[in-house]
Amino acid sequence: MASSRPLSGALALAAAAAAVLAPGASSAYATPPGVEDVTAVLFEWNFASVAKECTHTLGPAGYGYVQVSPPAEHIQGSQWWTSYQPVSYKIAGRLGDRTAFQNMVNTCHAAGVKVVVDTVINHMSAGSGTGTGGSSYTKYDYPGLYSSYDFDDCTSRVTDYADRWNVQHCELVGLADLDTGEEYVRKTIAGYLNDLLTLGVDGFRIDAAKHIDAADLANIKSRLTNPNAYWKQEVIYGSGEAVQPTEYTGNGDVQEFRYAYDLKRVFNNENLAYLKNYGAGWGYLSSSVAGVFVDNHDTERNGSTLNYKDGANYTLANVFMLAYPYGAPDVNSGYEWSDTDAGPPNGGAVSACWQDGWKCQHAWPEILRMVAFRNATRGAAMSDWWDNGGDAIAFGRGAKGYVAINHESSGLTRTYQTSLPAGTYCNVQSNTTVTVNSGGQFSATLGANTALAIYAGKATC
Repeated sequence: MASSRPLSGALALAAAAAAVLAPGASSAYATPPGVEDVTAVLFEWNFASVAKECTHTLGPAGYGYVQVSPPAEHIQGSQWWTSYQPVSYKIAGRLGDRTAFQNMVNTCHAAGVKVVVDTVINHMSAGSGTGTGGSSYTKYDYPGLYSSYDFDDCTSRVTDYADRWNVQHCELVGLADLDTGEEYVRKTIAGYLNDLLTLGVDGFRIDAAKHIDAADLANIKSRLTNPNAYWKQEVIYGSGEAVQPTEYTGNGDVQEFRYAYDLKRVFNNENLAYLKNYGAGWGYLSSSVAGVFVDNHDTERNGSTLNYKDGANYTLANVFMLAYPYGAPDVNSGYEWSDTDAGPPNGGAVSACWQDGWKCQHAWPEILRMVAFRNATRGAAMSDWWDNGGDAIAFGRGAKGYVAINHESSGLTRTYQTSLPAGTYCNVQSNTTVTVNSGGQFSATLGANTALAIYAGKATC
């Protein structure tokens, strides 16, 4: 561990935000509160475009949260991953300045959407130069922010995931690893997060949390002006690895990567019938602390999960995720790519969905309409499961809703048993009506690779 040193007066940001809370008891249950727990992850959208989307799409659809890409000043370059190499904690990246960020937060709040920020606090950069906000830096020297004293002594790359010390003290892909066990570093990171809180931010995704000791993160979180801000940690599960996701659940939600990995396998090669006890029944984290997703910006590129190129498999996996009562779901929304390093079209400016390469998965009708389904069925356990032993499944959410998914290669006609009250319902997947009889039954035909979703309170389309 690097030598600690007194808090310097040079860091204006940390000093300005030094009025932090003393460590104390805080809620470890960090799943998004309220009835709207779905997050739209607008990957590499600039702040002005996020603000518009909160108003026009996210708020009206019932998304509770929007997650924005890292706002801090970072290394220059067109690649998306430059956003994950910060060089200062100023809001001065490609996505917009402090004014644009503040306007985005205010606009999203006015639309009823809370803001989660992807935060990079495990490391800084891998090289030297001038950042996107004009700051000069070298790998271990960020004037006014960090110097060589503030980085871990291991200056080689992480190579052994069976060795805890190696994972949490060495350098992830060669990036300068901050010594988060040091008082100055903890205060400085907390200062950055507290500055974001002053702008109205509602929560944080902690990038590369696996590479930070869980106790260090707990200490940093305890210093926040709002220690109960939503907290979602990236801790990738690896069998037999020294660092496990369960270590971090005391801090808040943990992203459950196995959920996404297994969805790919099931939708591509196995039977949807296997999903009857998905989630905790498969050995995953408890639902109350699990952040789930079909894909994210890393996994869609490395092939470990489904992605937008997978057509109906991808769409139906998102429908399942939003219908099934496990975890807090993220809907990934990015842009087309063939080069996995390529940065966002138009520098992150989105003039319209489905133009200039923007995929806007959060606005695909089959996915978007399931957000309201999830909100309407929140709190109701799964009920009335049916499957054909293969790739056709259906299940209810008690008296609140019912969904059917036909992932077979041909159409399916049958009568479904639900716990819904008798009446007429809108199938939000096709904007057609379904009539449930006094016994809770309805009959429907689903084409190949289509779904049906109905819920209480939605009688007309």
